[in-house]
This record gives sequence, C-alpha cells and structure tokens, in this order.
Amino acid sequence: MIRSIILILITNLLLLSCGNNSHTQKQIKHINKKTLKGVNRILTQKDEDEMRGFARRRKWNVKLDSTGYFYEIYQHGNGTKVSDKSFVTLKYKVFLLDGTVCYNSDSTGLLRFRVGQTDIESGLDNGVRKLREGDKARFIFPPFLAHGLLGDEKKIPPRSIIIYDVELIEVSDY
Repeated sequence: MIRSIILILITNLLLLSCGNNSHTQKQIKHINKKTLKGVNRILTQKDEDEMRGFARRRKWNVKLDSTGYFYEIYQHGNGTKVSDKSFVTLKYKVFLLDGTVCYNSDSTGLLRFRVGQTDIESGLDNGVRKLREGDKARFIFPPFLAHGLLGDEKKIPPRSIIIYDVELIEVSDY
C-alpha cells in the first residue's frame, strides 16, 4: 500500500512538472502540499493501527499520548519524578515490532541524558517525563517520534516503529 501511495505521488509530480508557466508551478505546489498531507495522514493512521494491534496482541494496557505514541507504566516506583532538565539514567531495550532487539543496556551500558536538551529521540524525551525513579514502562513510538524516514542507518530500518522497554534507575539535577 505504501509503495502504491509513493508511486501515485511521484506520478503526479512528474505529470505536473511538464508545464513551465508560473500558474502550473503554483498548481504543483498546491497539489504537492495536498498530496503530501494526504500521504502523511494515511501513514500516521497506518502506524497507529499497527502499534495498537501490536499492544493488543501482547495484552499490554497502553494509553495513547496526545503526541502520537503509546505507553504503559507497568511497575510503579516511588522515587523522584522527572522534570524538565533532569538528568535521567535508564536501563533499556529497544526492539522492532517483529521482536528484533536493536539495542539494550546489557550490551551498550545504561542510557543517561538530560531531558529536553539532548539528541535523544523526541518520543523518548517526552515519554520519560511521565516517569519517576523505579518505574518500569513501555513506549511504542511511530517513526516520526523515533528515527524517521531513514532509520538510524545502523540497526533500525527506515520508517520503523520502535518499542522501548525501560526502567528509570535515577533522576538527578547534575
């Protein structure tokens, strides 16, 4: 289905790019925006359906965040709550919908970053703000909140939905 959408988009662009006048250029720009918005809507809905189905099959009790990812805090801690600019330390595992483990703290070490000020996936940066020390949670991120169209060019393929299973080990101000 995605290939069909992309093929239609490319065909429209090629057909419309044959004209040289400014009116044609305005039409191309309008159709491009309209087509891209439509494709984006379709892909976003497809991703949401896949994420919801994945969680349902595993009987996870996930909630949909307003930014477009699913999460579940399956074990509650009683430590410090994460706030903007906190440093957090996570034990983690990142995997794909097919179960392929991409990264985990057992092989790469704990993940430590400053909330709101790092080069971490925007979904994870947002997700950890829901946690406190000792919490264990799952996050299911669509491509636009993870590694996007290109993946990470290592272990995460292009346009991948990824799952983070995390344990928040520490929250600090330094």
